[in-house]
Amino acid sequence: MILCGISDEAGNSLESQIQATRELGWSHIEMRNVALEGYPKTNFHDLPEPAFDLAVARLAEAGIRVHCFASTIGNWAKRIEDPFDITLAEVERAIPRMQRVGARFVRIMSYKVRDTDDQMEEERFRRLREVVKRFKDAGLQPVHENCMNYGGMSWQHALRLLENVPGLQWVFDTANPVFNLDRSKPEPRPRQDPWEFWTHVRDASVHIHIKDARWNDARNDADYTFPGEGDGAVQRILTDAFRRGYDAGISIEPHMVAVFHDAQAAAQDDALRANYVEYGRRLETLISLCRKPATTT
Repeated sequence: MILCGISDEAGNSLESQIQATRELGWSHIEMRNVALEGYPKTNFHDLPEPAFDLAVARLAEAGIRVHCFASTIGNWAKRIEDPFDITLAEVERAIPRMQRVGARFVRIMSYKVRDTDDQMEEERFRRLREVVKRFKDAGLQPVHENCMNYGGMSWQHALRLLENVPGLQWVFDTANPVFNLDRSKPEPRPRQDPWEFWTHVRDASVHIHIKDARWNDARNDADYTFPGEGDGAVQRILTDAFRRGYDAGISIEPHMVAVFHDAQAAAQDDALRANYVEYGRRLETLISLCRKPATTT
């Protein structure tokens, strides 16, 4: 089993991300956004070549490997009406960088949800089939996250996506159902049930994303918690996964520290790193509990 975390949750700078990983004694990270000296914070596949070379060298020097690459491909900010060339350019930038750092998985999504009943399903399926083919041809495995995108609208939408995009696998986010509406149901739609969603995609899940939260009606938003303290059914899902023989990657995204506008703020990196390390340690404790054999009476 590989423990890792979304890199920028441990700090904006690569130094902070490396330091947090070392403090936890982990050997892997999931690269997403990163800032290096002289270069603004951006996604790993958008770094200028000199900055990417520097990042690769520093990760290698620290003995940290990239397990998964959290790309922006088809994410919640991308519209299905946008030119497909935007997506393909991201794929083509990501492939050689994944190969260079030895990443096995790449996160992708299925574009922003449209404010209409017509979600242009066939176009989404067509595009993702091409995306998956390109990654698979390069020896890489794309995994889809249940987030604010078509595949995250409900477990039914997730299954339609998996059925229509051969070769696609899943990364399950435990907290996203807590704040996402169940788009398979009529208005007024309830929020999704994390356990129910998990049971329908667990056979396709090769990466688990640990985040936990409670819905706050007063704020009309989620309050994020340490793992196992929210409504993400984290302990139940992990226990089920281990009893079914799960032994792949688990990645943390605490999401508990406010992100300031100054991406270089040292104080923010300190706060992010401290929270990330505490979160990782609590997850390790929870994993030990979830892996205990079931007792019978």
